[in-house]
Amino acid sequence: MKSRRYGKKLSIFVAIVLMFGLLSGCNSNEQQGKSESEQAQKTEDVTIYLTRHGETMFNIMNKVQGWSDTPLTEEGEKVAADLGKGLAQEKITFSAAYSSDLKRAFDTATIVLANTDQKKLEIQQNKQLREPNYGGYEGEFIDKITPELAAHNGFETGKEFQASAGKMYWNKLADTYQAMDTYKLAENAESVEKRMEAELLAIAKEQSQKGGGNVLVVSHGMAINIMLSKLSSEYEGKPLKNASVTKIVYKDGQLNVLSIGDVSYFEKGQKKE
Repeated sequence: MKSRRYGKKLSIFVAIVLMFGLLSGCNSNEQQGKSESEQAQKTEDVTIYLTRHGETMFNIMNKVQGWSDTPLTEEGEKVAADLGKGLAQEKITFSAAYSSDLKRAFDTATIVLANTDQKKLEIQQNKQLREPNYGGYEGEFIDKITPELAAHNGFETGKEFQASAGKMYWNKLADTYQAMDTYKLAENAESVEKRMEAELLAIAKEQSQKGGGNVLVVSHGMAINIMLSKLSSEYEGKPLKNASVTKIVYKDGQLNVLSIGDVSYFEKGQKKE
């Protein structure tokens, strides 16, 4: 009789222990799941070094160069190397690197990384970081077509057009190319601005979830200018020099422009240590 009672009590005790274990396991799983969820949501700051490519053959010939692509000149390669050296002197390294899929941008990024001792860092090429498409104006001499572009906007000269447009000059110029392009291939400013900002935001979010850090992004002068016209209240519309750096910080889900067209890095790289 005692044996049956003892066995019954033991069974109840075992059941209680098992139930407690299951409940503890559930709580543990919930806590683990919560911890993993919190970790997934945690993001780190990202600093984007948005860089214009080095000088190209069409740059020195003063020709329109959008989706058409010409190689870096000897000076273009040198300034990209100087940029890398200047960054290295500041002990700036990159957790990730991107360029547009145009060769002049990819080659610039390659040279920069080689001079920051990061040759092995993969450069991810991205079509969304391209210069605008200028349609039938690709490859034309800028001096030749400028009067036409100005006249379309009611001005006699390109200087008058630029002075009137102010910081929105590059946006209006892109819109003018699109309006006058008989091939209907040119891209307007709104399209350029949206794809550039969206892509930089996507790059920043991804890197933020990977632990943050510095990201090299090599793009193009007009594309960067058009994006900055909407992204920064400090933007003045000045032309960006080859290999100049615009620094953008991603924090709390936002892109914040810290500096525009900084040439101090490649100037520092030009000097002997």
